[in-house]
Amino acid sequence: MNKKIIYGVIAILFVVGGIIGFNFYQKIFGNAVKKDGAIYIGSNYHLIDVKKLLTEYINKPENFIWVAEKKKFTKPKGGKYILKKGMSMNDVVNLLRSGNQTPVKVSFNNQDTLEKLAGRIAQQIETDSISLLQAMIDETFLAKNGFNKQTALEIYIPNSYQFYWNTSANKFRDKMLREYKRFWNQSRLDKAKKLNLTKSEVIALASIVQKETAQKSERPIVAGLYLNRLKDNWPLQADPTLIYAIKQLKGQDFVVKRVLNKDKEIKSPYNTYMHTGLPPSLIAMPDVSSIDAVLNYKKHNYYYMCASTEKIGFHDFAKSLAQHNRNAAKYQKWISQRGIRR
Repeated sequence: MNKKIIYGVIAILFVVGGIIGFNFYQKIFGNAVKKDGAIYIGSNYHLIDVKKLLTEYINKPENFIWVAEKKKFTKPKGGKYILKKGMSMNDVVNLLRSGNQTPVKVSFNNQDTLEKLAGRIAQQIETDSISLLQAMIDETFLAKNGFNKQTALEIYIPNSYQFYWNTSANKFRDKMLREYKRFWNQSRLDKAKKLNLTKSEVIALASIVQKETAQKSERPIVAGLYLNRLKDNWPLQADPTLIYAIKQLKGQDFVVKRVLNKDKEIKSPYNTYMHTGLPPSLIAMPDVSSIDAVLNYKKHNYYYMCASTEKIGFHDFAKSLAQHNRNAAKYQKWISQRGIRR
């Protein structure tokens, strides 16, 4: 009788032990992630913060803390992490402990000031815009690499790039400098040399071309026109540089729809009606098509251009001042009829 009781107790213990063991196994190795997704872990997050992020994606979030403690995992590494449906809690902890994060795609274009660029980047990675701006205008960094606050924007070539989400401001800036150097391959450098222009001068001209026309097909023609003027030592007389000068005086949010004759008297190194040659720096963030339009400009004999009244968004080009004056008169009449004064 006693043996039966003993055997019964042992059997019960085996069953209970099996149940407990199975529960432990399920906590650690059972399916925990209920749907695919991505979580973004801040650099200063603790396990309790990660648990809150995981709540949407895992069954029994409290098991995360339990498994993490059993595996002596105390400090998560910041970044973007991809969760797959069916992952176990052990898989999740191992992923976060390894720091095997997934890069994010960072893209930007048309951010015409460093402040706007910093704000745009801060929307895509962990680093805040103030830290980014401070890194971008760091005088030691700029001087070391041949830039200043006016030319610093040219480092950032518009495109899409891969970054870790928790990339610091300095590392972001440093990688963009490497990308800038990679962009200026030997082919582009050779073309700039043939134009007798530096990289900064190419980008400065490209920024004018960018602002002159949104039509990519027209940019090589516009670039060729300005290069004709530079070659013959004519003033560029580029309205976008004048608008830039006006905004420097009145603020970046000031809207200029029409350049007036009195604006051409503004005392500014960016007034290309008053000064010959290129402005001191780029006036906007040119995209790759504008830079390459300068390097691969179209050869022609145009020296004048005016917004077209018949093909909106494009320009009428002229070889002579007489032809240009006719085009300009037509445009001035067209714009005045629409009540555009400034």
